[in-house]
Amino acid sequence: MSRPGISVLLPCRDAETTLAECIESLCLQTLPDFEVIAVDDCSADRTREILDRWAAHDDRVTVIGGSGSGVADALALAAERAEADLLARMDADDIAHPERLALQNRFMLERRDIAACGTGVRYFPRAILGSGYVRYEDWLNSLHEPADIDRDLFVECPLAHPTLVVRADAFNDVDGYRSVGWPEDYDLLLRLHRRGHRMANLPEVLLEWRVTQGRLSMWSEAYSAEAFRRCKVHHLLRGYLPPGRKVVLWGAGRVGKALARELLRHQLQPAAFVDLDPRKIGQTIHGAPVQPPSCLKDLRGERPYVLGAVGSPGARRDIRAALDRFGFEEPADYRMLA
Repeated sequence: MSRPGISVLLPCRDAETTLAECIESLCLQTLPDFEVIAVDDCSADRTREILDRWAAHDDRVTVIGGSGSGVADALALAAERAEADLLARMDADDIAHPERLALQNRFMLERRDIAACGTGVRYFPRAILGSGYVRYEDWLNSLHEPADIDRDLFVECPLAHPTLVVRADAFNDVDGYRSVGWPEDYDLLLRLHRRGHRMANLPEVLLEWRVTQGRLSMWSEAYSAEAFRRCKVHHLLRGYLPPGRKVVLWGAGRVGKALARELLRHQLQPAAFVDLDPRKIGQTIHGAPVQPPSCLKDLRGERPYVLGAVGSPGARRDIRAALDRFGFEEPADYRMLA
């Protein structure tokens, strides 16, 4: 077989109930020039049997065994075997649109300035979706160009990992996947961004993203809100907070308090909290006073860096509008977190 255009990295563990739909969606891809590196990560069910049967009938498929130490290590193992210049992610419980690989391949050929791209997604089955999934889906599907990714980089992971296509040279430039106790996908994207690699999302919905109780993100500590927060702060402190400027947190609620605690773990004391709630103004939280937004006018001469620490998209929109009125520029003077 000639060198493939795309290498699909497919980690699998105990996926027998969903793997057939995943495989069918890859077999139906309109782009024929790809390979699949499937890693059976010590499954206790029929996953390996299903993968071996697929590989026996399709010479584009290679099946290898994993160590059972987790998805990050399985992905790293698959990437080592990949031969293409483009690496694509796929999960064993999701379904790819037939045009997914073709459209992402074409996009990456046309946009040489882009190191990684994702696509729009649709969660399923819709009947069991909570409001949080719907908000995240809407937010993800609103991010298209590199400027959108940069703006919302620290809100949540801005590319849906099962839709990721990344250039192998950019992937290798940041040493690929690593297992460090927080989400391996978000960690990879933040390292890519820190090194100046640009990212984008195709607007088309090209992946059906399955929601099940068994999803790793629902039970693993590495995908908890606390782990995401540790990941965000780790990277914020490595090139995103301008040196010598005080840090102000806008939001004295649950999100802001948790962010302050994590910053303090790294010996960074917030100068103040900003909040609209008159019941909070005048309090001291984690050693920082809670003040009204007007305090930023007084602090502007000191050029504080503002972190908007709120969970609601509407609140982020209002904070951005207020900071813009005060003459703050994003991301030079502030960033939004959630």
